[in-house]
Amino acid sequence: MTPERETTRERTPAGATATTRSRTRLDQPRPPRRRLLPEYDPEAFGRLSERIARFLGTGRFIVWMTIVIIVWVLWNIFAPRDVRFDNYPFIFLTLMLSLQASYAAPLILLAQNRQDDRDRVNLEQDRKQNERSIADTEYLTREIAALRIGLGEVATRDWIRSELQDLVKELDVRHGGHVVFPAERSPVRDADDR
Repeated sequence: MTPERETTRERTPAGATATTRSRTRLDQPRPPRRRLLPEYDPEAFGRLSERIARFLGTGRFIVWMTIVIIVWVLWNIFAPRDVRFDNYPFIFLTLMLSLQASYAAPLILLAQNRQDDRDRVNLEQDRKQNERSIADTEYLTREIAALRIGLGEVATRDWIRSELQDLVKELDVRHGGHVVFPAERSPVRDADDR
């Protein structure tokens, strides 16, 4: 080939390397993306919902809610016409109660779900504790059974007493009705026995 015929062509990647996208690095975290919705701490929101749900379930809430509704109705019936903000059918009051109920129901459900999760964890811990207690009880039962079997072979006081009584009777029969205890023996007789 002659040098004139050589052309300078750019090489374009082919095959798997043909993509022109930039490769993402897997050893580094992705940069944070912009979110449309506000971010919040689910744990803090859950604690807040539990507090609200606890308050909604108290007598104090019912008393305050009753007082607010009575004041609302009385204000809108007996106040001068130009300061009333919700006339007789009390549509705005109905709207406010519906709004309160629409927020209270999901908060109560969220609090119940969190309580269910805690109960599930507690039940799992109780189950594991019960399994450990059962295993310990079975182990102790086996040990007690082994001790009882072992004690069956150990000489008890009653058994030793009965054996000694049998020996005394046997000695009594051998010596002709007179049992000689070691304290009663004379030195001469001890020499004869040997």
